[in-house]
This record gives sequence, structure tokens and C-alpha cells, in this order.
Amino acid sequence: MKKPRIKYFYQLIGSHLSILLIALLILSILFVQYVEEFAYEEKAGELERYGEQILRELERPRPGTDLQTYVSLLKAQGIDFIVFDQQSRVLYPFSEAFPPIDLTEEEWNIIEQGETLVVNRDVERFENTMTFVALPYVSDGELVGGVLLASPVSGTREMISELNKTLVTAILIALAVALLLSLLLSKLHVSRIQRMQKATSMITNGRYDVNLPETNFDEIGDLSRDFNKMANKLQQSNEEIERLENRRRQFMADVSHEMRTPLTTIAGVVEGLRNNMFEEDQREKGIRLVSDETKRLIRLVNENLDYEKIRSNQVTLTKEEIESEELLEIIQEHLYLQAEEKGNHIEIEPEAGTVIYGDMDRLIQILTNIVKNSIQFTDHGQIFLRAFREPAHMVIEVEDTGAGIEVEEIDLIWRRFYKTDFSRGSGQFGLGLSIVKQLVTLHDGDIQVESIKGQGTKFTIRLPHKKDSEA
Repeated sequence: MKKPRIKYFYQLIGSHLSILLIALLILSILFVQYVEEFAYEEKAGELERYGEQILRELERPRPGTDLQTYVSLLKAQGIDFIVFDQQSRVLYPFSEAFPPIDLTEEEWNIIEQGETLVVNRDVERFENTMTFVALPYVSDGELVGGVLLASPVSGTREMISELNKTLVTAILIALAVALLLSLLLSKLHVSRIQRMQKATSMITNGRYDVNLPETNFDEIGDLSRDFNKMANKLQQSNEEIERLENRRRQFMADVSHEMRTPLTTIAGVVEGLRNNMFEEDQREKGIRLVSDETKRLIRLVNENLDYEKIRSNQVTLTKEEIESEELLEIIQEHLYLQAEEKGNHIEIEPEAGTVIYGDMDRLIQILTNIVKNSIQFTDHGQIFLRAFREPAHMVIEVEDTGAGIEVEEIDLIWRRFYKTDFSRGSGQFGLGLSIVKQLVTLHDGDIQVESIKGQGTKFTIRLPHKKDSEA
């Protein structure tokens, strides 16, 4: 069975009114109780003040006349008083209208201790519910009895009843006003949610160019801001997907182009060798060419596999502390002959005693790719390998005196198969620098390039120290 739906608009109205109604009821009950207690306390305070005046009159030599005046005055205000002794006998006034005094032992103890007894509401000892106080009457330092003043609570009840009527009227008016405001506010909130729902539907249909009004007034405003950020991210992601798709197409074209050249060369040489088209002195050269092109294909495939492993986080680094001098010497020895072929000289300048924290094999791969790139673009020049310590990083620099890179091309060299000049095959970066970028990132490091066309290029790698890398 389908559960009944309640519109959010009515939920808001119901929640507003229920909370307001509960709050008003609680406040009304507390207020009435407070006023009631306050009224009884005020009445008891009034009786206590009259009682103190009567006690002062009793201390005079002939209090009878003045006490009679108090009897008349208090009677007009609905207040009765008596003076009684310790045996609960009435000493004044001599009238049987006042009921017998029947104080409990606990109440007598209060009077005997010289304190005033206050009873806000008494329904047992009088015909009507009364408020009474009893003050101790002391003469010549001895307790004689007390003065008791009593007043009916009917006036207080009438006042509280009128107060209750006023509160009920105020509650009804408040509910009417609250209902009107709740309708307006609920409509406002629901309209904002409906705008968001409409925007969500647009995103569901593939439209990411939505923009909700943003405010700092409440959480819905914050939600609108976050929603706009989400829509913007989705739009960027969609654009990135399109760019990646274009890159994929371009990559397939690049790979096909890169493989076509060596495969064509290999096929041509093999065909020539099979048909004895080469002279005897050219056969060895052809075989060497086939070997070089085969190695080039293997390198291309390995670089692609390596790049994809790095991109998919399938490469695990085994970090250790490596002496910078040892690392640079390995690169120098490994690429010495390749540099000599182009008339270049590799110089190493390690700072004494410095160590690099990283994966030895991957660092060799990083520096080998960068130095090979420098050799490719440098003729009869120098290539410097430096390593030195900074407070937060270990720095490795590879600087050459080669052809340099155009400023607008510096950010492009990290792309796979990027070529500085598409008209000649020798100006390509291949996958080497793309792999370098990924491996440096895996080391939590950073790599930067500075270059001046015609003067040379400098690659700067910064890797965190061991304690920073493990933090």
C-alpha cells in the first residue's frame, strides 16, 4: 500500500504552528503560576506588614483604642486579625466570629523560634480558602503568643481568572498572526526548494549551465551555493570527458603514427634483405637499423604500459635514503656514451653529504628521461646535474645549454607524444616527460621547467625530506 504524501508546504505550516502552540502553552502555564505565587506572596507580605504595625501598638501602654481602629480598617479590606496566647486562646478582639486557632506543632515551632508563619492557601481551618500569617508576640523578652491575620483568596483568584481570559485571547490572536506568517514563510521556502528541484531536473537532462540565487542568509542559501559549485564541477567534468575523448583519439593517432614509421622501416629493410637488394657492405647497416627500430618499438610499448600503471596507481614506491652523489654518478655513467655521440659533456655537482629520500629505480628513471631529453636538444654543449638541500625539500636540477623551449610550449611538454616541431621527428618528447611528471607526483614532489630559446633549459625537482614525506 502506497504511503500518503504530505506536501512540504503543509509540513512547514504544521511544524510552525505546533511549536508556537506548545511554546505559548508552556509560557502561559509558567506565567500564570508565577503571577499566582507572586499574588499570594504580595498578599502575605501585606498581612505581615499589618501584623508588624499591630505588634508595635501592643507594645504601647494602652493599645486598646488603636487596636479597635485596626479592626475596623482591616475589616473594610476583608482582613481579620486576632491576638492569641500560647494556649491558642483569643486575647483580642473578644469575638466568636473568628474560628478557633488550630496550629500544628510544626507551625508552633516556627512561631516559638521568633519567625513569621506564612500560609498562602489554607482550605481546612477556615470556611473559605484563606491566606494567613502569624507573627510571634513577645513581651518583656518572653513569648506571649502571636498575632494572626487572615484574608480570603477570592480576590486573588478573580485576578488570576481575568489573567487567564486575557492569555487565551492573546494566544488566539498570536495563532492567527502566526498562521498568516507561516503561510508566507512556507510559501517562500517552498518556492526556493522548487527552484532547486527545477535546476536538478535540468542537470538530470544534461544541462549544466544552471545558476541558483546565492545568499548568506540561511542554509538554503549555502545549499544553493554548493549546488552551483556542483553544477560547475559537473560541467567541467563533462568538458574534461570530452577533452579526454579527444585526447584518446589523438593518442591513438599519435601511437599509430609513432609505430607506423619504425614498422615501415623494419618491413622495408626485411623485404630488401630477403630479396638481396642490399650490397654486402649495406646488409650490416640494415640489420642494425632493424634492431634500432625494434628497440624503439619495445621502448614505446614499455613506456605506454608504464604510463598507464602510474596513472592507475598500480606503481608502489620503495623509498629509501639515497646519497645524491651516488645517484648522479649512476646517471652520468649510464648516459656518458650517448652524450658523447652528440659532443655533450655531463657534469655532476652534488652538495656534500646530502641524501635524497625516494625510490632508487624510479629516481633513476626520472633523471634518465630528463637527461636524455637534454641530450636530444643539445649539440656540443654541457649538461649539469646538481643536488642540494633546502629547508623543506631536497632539490635536483638538470640544466643544459641546448636549443631551449619556446615559452608557450613549456606547459605542453608534459603531454604524451608532444613534438616541438611536427615537421621533424627529432623534436619529440614522447612519453618520457609524461612519465617523469607522474613519478615526481608519486614522490609527493614538484617539478618545474625554466627555458630560454637558444640558451638552454633547466628542470628543477623538489622532493620532501624523509620526516616530511612520512608525516
